[in-house]
Amino acid sequence: MTATLRERAIELIQQLSPEASVEEMMETLYFLSKVEGGLRQVDADRVVSHEEARRRFGR
Repeated sequence: MTATLRERAIELIQQLSPEASVEEMMETLYFLSKVEGGLRQVDADRVVSHEEARRRFGR
């Protein structure tokens, strides 16, 4: 069974130290949001190779 975004967020927050600040919780949720978004882009095949990224940025 796949966990919902809410369930994953709760799991991550529960793994934080009891002394974690609201800011740390928000950072954790922001990180989860960005990872989830990146995974959706991969699933939609909206990615570029490392070589293509280097070419685009001239490095």
